Amino acid sequence: MKLTAIIEKAKDGWFVGQIEEVPAAISQGKTIDEVKSNLVDALKLLWDTNTIKK
Repeated sequence: MKLTAIIEKAKDGWFVGQIEEVPAAISQGKTIDEVKSNLVDALKLLWDTNTIKK
């Protein structure tokens, strides 16, 4: 599955990102690599939170 990350630099110098296909997956980081990693963590958290566990 391919997802699209939208990453922008904020006025304070941090990068903020959101997954286009999963708008609830948002995060930030000091570098682009950090925000990408944080977005993966956000996706995992959303998946774990919204998946029914048996």
